[in-house]
Parts: sequence; structure tokens; C-alpha cells
Amino acid sequence: MDRFVITIGRQFGSGGRSIGEKLAKKLGVKFYDKELISLAAKESGMDPEVFEGVDEKAANSLLYSLSMGMYSFGSGFSAMGDLPVNDKLYILQHKIIKDIADRENCVIVGRCADYVLRDNPNCVNIFIHANMAFRKEQSIQKHGIDAAHAEHIINKTDKSRANYYSFYSGHKWGMVENYDLCIDSSKIDEDKIVDLIAEYVQMR
Repeated sequence: MDRFVITIGRQFGSGGRSIGEKLAKKLGVKFYDKELISLAAKESGMDPEVFEGVDEKAANSLLYSLSMGMYSFGSGFSAMGDLPVNDKLYILQHKIIKDIADRENCVIVGRCADYVLRDNPNCVNIFIHANMAFRKEQSIQKHGIDAAHAEHIINKTDKSRANYYSFYSGHKWGMVENYDLCIDSSKIDEDKIVDLIAEYVQMR
């Protein structure tokens, strides 16, 4: 598979970001996660910190705006003046993800990338999940989350990601039919997961 874009959806604490970074390094391609915020801020002229506060969080006005013909993805940023920051960020990231996929091989984490690139034949969609015990341990060790609140934060973050995905894609987050590979990171070593995904991409 000469041309490819790998998208990674992930439960909080499953190690999806780390896997994506290692995968990009192994394949010698760029990795995009928070980098998409910087690119969106640069294109829009807005403060990156404003976008960071709403990243992967759904607003409530985009579908209304679309239904009223107030915005179309091809019309550019100037048509988005009255939309909430959440919607502006999604629209900008939607455009940026498509542009990136058209010009380079890469790994993209989150941001409905699998949905945005649903018509791209070179797209490989991965979902990383794990049991709660593993995710709690990872959240405490890697993110410094207090053990007493770890499960609550995990569930809250996953709910936010699910709502974001459902709102902007119209599909249910984490459903197996949306992905080429669903991997339980609590049962396979992280480096082996990276090797597994790389081998799958090469087989395509």
C-alpha cells in the first residue's frame, strides 16, 4: 500500500495516542493529534488556546446551520462567523484532514478522521480500546490522574468523545463496522500493536 492515511479512534487511557506516535515513527510519516489545533488556529487567525478548550467537544448549532444553508464545507472560513468555536474548529479540521490526506501518508488521532475520510480508498481505520482496570492504571501512571477520580474522568472523557463523534458524523463512536481493526491494548504489548498495524497496512 503505497498511499495510506491511518486514523486512530481511542478510548481514554487505552494508549491510542502513544500507539499512533510510535506507528508514525516506525512508518516514517507525520503524526497529527494536537497538531491539528495549531494548523486550524493558523488558518483561521484565532488563538490556539481558544481551540484547545473545545477540542473534540460538540457544540449544538452546526446541523441547524447546515440545514439552513448557512455553511457548506467548500465555502471557506468567512462563512463561519456566527458559529460557535466548537463548530469552527471542526469545520477547519475537516478541511485540514482532507488536505493532509490528499498530499501525504500520515497517522491521525481522533477528530472524526475516519468519518471525514470515509470516501478515501487509502484510509485505514483503527480503534484502540481496553478494559477499565487497564485504563485506570494507565491514566494514573501516564496522566497523573488521582486514583479516586480516575474512573469518573475516563467515563466523562469517553462520553465527550462519543457525543462529539455522534454529533458530527451521525454515527455511533466505537462501533466495529466503522473500523478495519479494533485492538484491545490491555492484551497486547504496545510495540506489538504498532507492528501489527504496520503489517496490516503493508498487506493492503
